[in-house]
Amino acid sequence: MARKARREQLSPELTPLIDVVFLLLIFFLVSSVFKQEELALLLNLPVTEKGEQSKQAQKEQLSIELASAKIAINGKEIEFTDIESTVKNYDAKTNVILRVDGEVKYDRLVSVLDMLKKYKLENLSLITMKKN
Repeated sequence: MARKARREQLSPELTPLIDVVFLLLIFFLVSSVFKQEELALLLNLPVTEKGEQSKQAQKEQLSIELASAKIAINGKEIEFTDIESTVKNYDAKTNVILRVDGEVKYDRLVSVLDMLKKYKLENLSLITMKKN
């Protein structure tokens, strides 16, 4: 009688495959950069007794940093005269985050607020440091 030779079915080893997947997962977690707010200016923010964290997260937001001699919009330093050309591109639903240095002259702040009012950007948050 002729005997048929049975071939054992080959299947891939799962243990090394799982090891590679976990190593890749760990690599991407460690090497990824978590998004932080882009700040261009070093500011001394005013201190308040009680502060709240913003619970709203909107897709479109305008971040303005105002110092005595400089201004930055969305993490990029610009000239003070270029504010209008940048601000006019945003709609009225845009969340505006304003960080103002404690040493900024009042008329400089008023001119920025006036520009925001001109383009109906009234959803404004003033950022301060919470007192410990």
